[in-house]
Amino acid sequence: MSRPSKGARLWLRPARKTGERLRPAVWLIRDGTHEESTGCGAGDRRGAEEALGRYIAAKYTPERTGSRVPSQIPIADVLSIYLADIAPNHSRPKETAQRVTELLGIFGDKPLSAINGALCRAYASARGHQAAARRELEDLRAAINHHRREGLCSEVVEVVLPEKPRPRERWLTRPEAARLLWAAWRARQKDANSDGETVRATRKHIARFILVGLYTGTRAGAICGASLDRLSGRGYIDLNAGVFYRRAVGARETKKRQPPVRLPARLLAHMRRWVRVGLCETAVVEWGGKPVGRVNKAFARSAADARLEGVSPHTLRHTAATWLMQNRCDLWEAAGYLGMTVEMLETNYGHHHPDHQKGAVEAIGRRAH
Repeated sequence: MSRPSKGARLWLRPARKTGERLRPAVWLIRDGTHEESTGCGAGDRRGAEEALGRYIAAKYTPERTGSRVPSQIPIADVLSIYLADIAPNHSRPKETAQRVTELLGIFGDKPLSAINGALCRAYASARGHQAAARRELEDLRAAINHHRREGLCSEVVEVVLPEKPRPRERWLTRPEAARLLWAAWRARQKDANSDGETVRATRKHIARFILVGLYTGTRAGAICGASLDRLSGRGYIDLNAGVFYRRAVGARETKKRQPPVRLPARLLAHMRRWVRVGLCETAVVEWGGKPVGRVNKAFARSAADARLEGVSPHTLRHTAATWLMQNRCDLWEAAGYLGMTVEMLETNYGHHHPDHQKGAVEAIGRRAH
């Protein structure tokens, strides 16, 4: 069996001078005495993590014979089997692989018996980001459970999760949404050329992203992944029928529901105009004719320009849910439109509905007969 000794890890080799040549900093994979380059510079940690995941998948052959006690099972075995068996069926397998890479950095050289509350809390503390640590430890728990269900472990091993963070309550008022939209639409970059200076719009694709998010409450990844043609592996916006098929073609249903949604007339008119005037060719959110995969940085700049704090792309989903409740939308219809359960909608946004607790308020003021 081939396995990375003591767990393969990433190491950032600093910039160095070789003769007259300055070699930039680069991420390396260290596996015991073995060392190899990821080909990723200092600013590409995500790419380096993906390279590490590929290295581990290629070099590590986990043990799959018999039922062993936890002290005999490397956690790296458990995580590698999870990556091979379960992660490919996730809606975003690359993100799963990145989370598993974080886990391997701490747990990879330990036996399964080492997992306890203290180690899990130490991991969460080392990560610093509670929500990220919880999500990664959820993957560890799922990997351990899958390993046991496969008959490879003789005992139950519990993972202690950090306390679930409080749900974000930030949503945009309509004036705030207008400011955010305007900040993205009017963003300009000055380019010097032989004729002087010209001004180029740089964030109109973010303005389009904001409009789709506000009108449909769709998650950021689904908006960015939506194509204007029916393509395998991507969501699809049918401008003729006026329907946004949010789930990627060929993808299976997950806990994050992505039902088709009818496009509001005003948004549909905007989209058809964007295509007609050449703002969009293959996707609603594109730059230079190519789809944009992530909008976090450009969105953050737009929020800063609009002087809005605590706002992220996911705030648009919170905003859509809040506005639906404020406008007395039926809970069942709103939940179906947003792709969430009625219970989740009522718990997190029901208090925005004008009729929330109306019966109780009226009853408490009546005199008993």
